Amino acid sequence: MLMNTHEARLDALRKQLARDGLDGFVIPISDEHMSEYVGAYAQRLAWLTGFGGSAGSAVVLKDEAAIFVDGRYTLQVREQVDGRLYSYQSVPQTPIAAWLGEHAPEGARIGYDAWLHGKSWADSVTAVLKRKDAALVPVAANPIDAIWQDRPAPSSAPALVHADEYAGASAHEKRAEVAAWLAAKGLDAAVISALDSVAWLLNIRGSDVDCTPVALCFVLAHADGTADLYIAPEKVTPELAQHLGNAVRVHDRAAFTGALGDLAGKKVAVDPERAVAAIYGALEAAGAVPISVTDPTVLPKARKNPVEQSGHRAAQARDGAAVSRFLHWLSNAAAKGDQTELSAAAALRIEREKTHLLRDLSFDTISAAGPNGASPHYKVDERTNRPIGANSVYLVDSGGQYLDGTTDITRTVWIGPDAPSAEVKDRFTRVLKGHIALALAVFPEGTNGSQLDSFARQFLWAAGLDYAHGTGHGVGSFLSVHEGPQRIAKSAGGQAGTGQALLPGMILSNEPGYYKAGEYGIRIENLVLVEERAIPGAEAMFMGFETLTWVPIDRALVEPALLLPHEREWWNAYHAKTKSLLAPQLAGADLAWLEAACEPL
Repeated sequence: MLMNTHEARLDALRKQLARDGLDGFVIPISDEHMSEYVGAYAQRLAWLTGFGGSAGSAVVLKDEAAIFVDGRYTLQVREQVDGRLYSYQSVPQTPIAAWLGEHAPEGARIGYDAWLHGKSWADSVTAVLKRKDAALVPVAANPIDAIWQDRPAPSSAPALVHADEYAGASAHEKRAEVAAWLAAKGLDAAVISALDSVAWLLNIRGSDVDCTPVALCFVLAHADGTADLYIAPEKVTPELAQHLGNAVRVHDRAAFTGALGDLAGKKVAVDPERAVAAIYGALEAAGAVPISVTDPTVLPKARKNPVEQSGHRAAQARDGAAVSRFLHWLSNAAAKGDQTELSAAAALRIEREKTHLLRDLSFDTISAAGPNGASPHYKVDERTNRPIGANSVYLVDSGGQYLDGTTDITRTVWIGPDAPSAEVKDRFTRVLKGHIALALAVFPEGTNGSQLDSFARQFLWAAGLDYAHGTGHGVGSFLSVHEGPQRIAKSAGGQAGTGQALLPGMILSNEPGYYKAGEYGIRIENLVLVEERAIPGAEAMFMGFETLTWVPIDRALVEPALLLPHEREWWNAYHAKTKSLLAPQLAGADLAWLEAACEPL
């Protein structure tokens, strides 16, 4: 029997592992910067298995293989990855270390690419394998690359200057802030390896990763306020060189490993969540002292300054008008029965492009009709593309990258002509009630995301329902649509970022949902800004959320009888402000649609 493409690739990998003297290999979705979204050159898991999600890993042994995904991808992995080739494993219930502890042969040599994994992960797997007299072995060259004949090259696009008028602070000021942090901790330098951290620190952007405006590079920041930038020479334009100035020395990206080797005797800050194991290895081999500590740019980047906050508000209002024009179009076009998930996603992009300020999408649009909506991170392609049918739920999660802000919004709408079922309206309204509860939350200083998560889930829980993703993620400023360290999710212990206290200036999503496998998905998402709240008689600092996203929510899906007076008040106030912000940007039938959609309940 002939092998299919992914079966042939798996067979080729096993033969390569045999040539390399390895009994297994671990393949993550990652790059040298521990990025969530990676360039085409680093899409090794997708090439090997067919899995198109943004988070996951596989382990290949001589006689078996497994693919590991979280609850967002439970349905998607089964649709895209051949179950005859890979067993499906759910994380965090079954981590790779635990699976290898059961399945790796005694004395096995399990390979991994130290430029694609964190040190803590490597340490945990090493400890488990040691019990079986097995070893985790860093490879000199990734075996996937040896068999991936048409692997794309890393992007050669130029790095771009991000103007101070959008950044709100100069690169000189940011480097000085990092230098002061290093001096206070008695450290000599910091490895800045996360792409969005480098972009923020130096006020540069790029186009090396789809939907995320970053450039492939590393930085060594020093206690004297200078920095060394490691970037491919073809990416450095005269404008960039002038912007960086004399205090930032520019080197070829290929020189980065050697530069780590020159730090003998230096105390160097390295972020264990954002720096790969190879960086630790190079520093230790050189006789440097790596100090594990959070990247010093992470919190300042997360706390948007007044210029960034103002830019976000402008971007959200602009984007909200584009999304509203799309929803009006959809309300007419879907009724004709000739629209699909792909055509709708294309129409939405066109509306954003009409602003003439769109730089890119902030992620691939999740355009999901009917049962496809039950996969929270569904990605439409020609194979999965569904018609947007009558009397069904349609979910669209999308965002735009603008110089002044990054947007992310989900709206779930009913495609008529008949009314939604009582069940659909009940589920939608429970999600709405959770969204409102989180939007209205007031909380004291020190509150973290895990402490707020149940605000959004309580009405689903009351009906024995839940959803398998976090409630909120951080969002960057013309940067990554998923930005740490803040997060709103169930467990402070099990999810990175949920233990981070929420601080004024942080932007997060508010996106509870409900998903019924095989039938439909519901999610309502706005972005919110953490702000201080003045409460008469308060005995501590309290905070709340300023809503940033303004687009009508589909009233056809609401069961008004389930809403309490304060929830109706929130709905009416939200739609009144939506109308006031968007009406000046709309005209004609679009404006009439907005006015009708924003009528009070």
